[in-house]
Amino acid sequence: MSDYPRMFRVRQTRERPRVEDISGVVERELAQLNLGKVIKPGESVAISAGSRGITNIPEITKAIADHCKKHGAQPFIVPAMGSHGGGTATGQREILESYGITEKFVGCPIRATMDTVIVTESKEGIPVHFDRYAHEADHVVVCGRVKPHTGFAGEIESGLMKMMLIGLGKRAGATIYHRAIQDYSFDQVVRSVGEKVLSCCGVIAGVAVVENAYDETAKIEAVGTHKFIESEKKLLVLAKEWMPRLPFPDVDFLIVDEIGKNISGSGMDTNVVGRKYPVGSPVEDPRYPRVKRIAVRGLCAESHGNAAGIGFAEFMTTRALHQINVEATRINCITAGVPEGAMLPLHYDSDRDVLDVALSTIGLAEPSDARVTWIRNTLHVANVECSAAYWEKAHQREDLEIISALRPIEFDVKGNFVPFEPALATHQHRECRNP
Repeated sequence: MSDYPRMFRVRQTRERPRVEDISGVVERELAQLNLGKVIKPGESVAISAGSRGITNIPEITKAIADHCKKHGAQPFIVPAMGSHGGGTATGQREILESYGITEKFVGCPIRATMDTVIVTESKEGIPVHFDRYAHEADHVVVCGRVKPHTGFAGEIESGLMKMMLIGLGKRAGATIYHRAIQDYSFDQVVRSVGEKVLSCCGVIAGVAVVENAYDETAKIEAVGTHKFIESEKKLLVLAKEWMPRLPFPDVDFLIVDEIGKNISGSGMDTNVVGRKYPVGSPVEDPRYPRVKRIAVRGLCAESHGNAAGIGFAEFMTTRALHQINVEATRINCITAGVPEGAMLPLHYDSDRDVLDVALSTIGLAEPSDARVTWIRNTLHVANVECSAAYWEKAHQREDLEIISALRPIEFDVKGNFVPFEPALATHQHRECRNP
């Protein structure tokens, strides 16, 4: 096949709230909680740190530790990431360090274990697991990003409550909670188990982070335990407003350069690519894009071979296949109760091969007329490559800036994509209306 669509680049303009003084805002937020009334000099404070690639997370974590030190406490960091890192303490510590959360930077120890303590059980009879080191601490501060969950919808999705359960529950807790979700709703499990954690595990505060569509810190809010649910509801509304989105909702073929656990729990955010529910299928819901086919070109190095969520795509390159740590991927997907997330798409040796096969499966549209969107990953969609099918629509959108002319897709000698030339000045193409 040689009749490929021509492509052009757009830049999305979205609402862009940003926190400039990260440590200052964390300090001011925590100061409002008056934790000095609870923390006594010499007491220990466990601070959770998860497996997602949250922007500024080393600075946020350090600021929490510094605030605890002001009260004479002895803080330490606990990896809170369920079964990520191959389900091992060493693997989880390595993930934190790869994000810049090191003992030297945050100024306190990192204590990693996969051991848990069963502190009680929920009203449904679900055993409540909690990280052993965190349970032994005098106090716990939970830190996490609030955002739409990749598999469940409700007033509470991904955030502080989920961090307490899936994160600090480690692999044992994550396994039993995801099993419970097969019998009860996600909302019920999160509320019921979360209530027990808050009452039994020494949690004194949460630090919630919300990001904007440009993968930047948009809001940081310190939350008292009595307001966890109330705050998460409000912050989730903001997170949904600010989250990344594809520039056009109808896509025949979506090319994704990289997926990984640092990007999303599902490798690529299902809210962004329209595969939230049911698994592996486009969602017939106006809030989500309608994407017919997805191809993955590779894994992020920060994901350490964990390709959880690769099963949401139909195609991938053989080089992406070779980047997968099969055992780590299986452990994570089985623990999460989503074995289909580890299922392998059809793989081909080159980008050209993937393109040829994918464009033959999109329906009646000719390849040259296909609606193709090409993104780096689901966190970074400010600049997006789009096919000529979107050219006229892009000119009609005030929120889109056209930053290159239409040009053909180029391949190297191995049949892989040649990166497009750097974007040209916008004004050079605003008047170039004919494709």
